[in-house]
Amino acid sequence: MTASTPAARSAGTTARQPHQYLALAIGVVYLLVGLAGFLVTGFDGFTEHDHSQTLLGFAINPLHNIVHIVIGLAGIALWSTASRARTYGWLLFVGYGATFVYGLIVADNPDANVLNINGADNGLHIVSALAGLAIALWPRRDRDRTVRA
Repeated sequence: MTASTPAARSAGTTARQPHQYLALAIGVVYLLVGLAGFLVTGFDGFTEHDHSQTLLGFAINPLHNIVHIVIGLAGIALWSTASRARTYGWLLFVGYGATFVYGLIVADNPDANVLNINGADNGLHIVSALAGLAIALWPRRDRDRTVRA
């Protein structure tokens, strides 16, 4: 009996839902990007604004790498249940929505741009915010479908 059968669901187990796998995938990608970022930036210039330090066109610095690692770890930690994945979705939506607005304001201001955000980052941030909204608002499965004896 698999977790997707009605009997298994009524026994307290549920199959993973698509939004959970999306949360996991986003978490893994952000974790890997954060770790790879240190190959580009090293650990010096923690909040340096230097658009020559890029990973696949995205400007980074050590602080930006740490943020990516934290976001990645959160996705990996929260994907395990549907409600935790939705929480991660809301965190992505609010966090990256705010980061998108912040990036629009500071992209060309080296004194305020402590995350070394460029235009490519801003595009990725709005996509990440929308992905978070999709995770948070993913339709719930019908909870009332159970086998009644």
